[in-house]
Amino acid sequence: MTGFQSRFFLLIAGLVCFAGLLWGSIAIGQDVPAAAEAATAEAASPGPEEVVTGVYINDIHELDFRTHSYAVDFYVWFRWRNKDINPAKTMEFMNRSAPDDHVRELLYEEPKVLPDGSFYAIVRNQGRFATKLKLENYPFDRQDLVILFEDSANGVGAQVYRADDKPVTLSGSIVLPGFGIEAAQMEIGAYRYPTNFGDTTVGAEEAYSRAAVSIAISRPMTALSVKTFLPILLIMACAGLVLFIRPAFIDARVGLGITALLTLVALQLAGGSSLPEVDYLTMVDKVYLASYGFIMLVLFRVVRASWRDSGGEAAIARADRVWFALIVVLYVVALTGITADSFGELMRAAPLAA
Repeated sequence: MTGFQSRFFLLIAGLVCFAGLLWGSIAIGQDVPAAAEAATAEAASPGPEEVVTGVYINDIHELDFRTHSYAVDFYVWFRWRNKDINPAKTMEFMNRSAPDDHVRELLYEEPKVLPDGSFYAIVRNQGRFATKLKLENYPFDRQDLVILFEDSANGVGAQVYRADDKPVTLSGSIVLPGFGIEAAQMEIGAYRYPTNFGDTTVGAEEAYSRAAVSIAISRPMTALSVKTFLPILLIMACAGLVLFIRPAFIDARVGLGITALLTLVALQLAGGSSLPEVDYLTMVDKVYLASYGFIMLVLFRVVRASWRDSGGEAAIARADRVWFALIVVLYVVALTGITADSFGELMRAAPLAA
């Protein structure tokens, strides 16, 4: 190959390399505005502000089953980084009862700046809250005392709650007469309202980050068993003794049975005076129904025996013993079914509140 040909090929190779570099720079130049635009869009929408929250329960008192309400004294705190918001001021309690009786106090008039640059605020609130208390297993019921709060100004697109490392703390001095405190927890989720509240800048629905603080309480079983069921069993014992009175004393047999029935009715009315009207039977209601059945079967046997003279008193007394054993067996079976059903529900519900 001559020197001219070598120089010609070198020239061609140089032109090809130059064209490749020029094409690459044009392509990169076209991608730079797109990348810059994407970065600008990402910076413009950094996502919702994360607000760390937690609660300290100072006291619980005035648990009222008739109004499904309870009074709680507690502190709730927030930590966040956006200086343009203040979750302590825009936080709203969603299950307040008697709102005018609530006392709400900001411990810091302005948010406190922490060493890491985040903001901190704490609120103390005293007042009554409400939730629908479940009484199916009364008097062995377990209840969850709930406090619900969310931000009244910012939806999930702008702000979300996150539970602190230890989200709920209970004061060691809390005493709730008649109940033991089992556990406390906080759950946070997006609560979606099926409306935009007339705000045309949002969609057909609006969702807000909601924190639910629940405190599980239960009644002491031993003490409640004695207080609730011992009087009923004593009345049943008196009703059963009717069948051991001589058949000749028909007035005494009927009178004792009727007295036991009226006493049981009065006991049920007195025991339910502190409970609200509900559209279902509680556990103790079922026990009373079984007890009414016991007494009615005893009275049925007494009335039936009063019309049968064949065989004399001895034969009637023997038949009374058989009836007594049968009625007691039926009563025990009914109580066992009621107890098994109620405690089965308790066992299924226990892990949910732990």
